[in-house]
This record gives sequence, C-alpha cells and structure tokens, in this order.
Amino acid sequence: MKKDIHPKEYRTVVFKDFSSDYAFLSKSAANTKETIVWEDGNEYPLVKLEISHMSHPFFTGKMKFVDTAGRIEKFNKKYGKK
Repeated sequence: MKKDIHPKEYRTVVFKDFSSDYAFLSKSAANTKETIVWEDGNEYPLVKLEISHMSHPFFTGKMKFVDTAGRIEKFNKKYGKK
C-alpha cells in the first residue's frame, strides 16, 4: 500500500442536513470554516448537507420537495470563471 496518501487530520465534526434539520456527529477530514455547539456542550466544525438519509426519497419512501432553485447559480459562483 502507498504511504502518506490518507489525510492525517481526522477530527470529530457535525454533519447537518438543512432540508430535514437532522444532524449527526462523526469523524471526518472535510474542511469547514463554520462551527456549531453540539448537544454535549462542545463546539465542533459544521459540514452542511443538502440531502441525507433523513430527506432522500429512497430512504424515506416519500417524495419530499427539496429546494433545487439556485443550484446552478451556486455552482457557477463556486466553480465559475472569476
């Protein structure tokens, strides 16, 4: 196996699905600038999700409207020419 290909900065972060207001605590190396105070009173980095197992129709069995307006604008803002 190749050495030094995996990130070394794994830390505990909060993933939050804003379409269903569901959050869970896990470990990740994802970069984030925002933080949130978790149920235990500690502050953790926050990773925002648009969809998770609590809002995805495959897992819920229901069609739930997910705000898709502005996705192209968000993409262009993030990756578009500057």
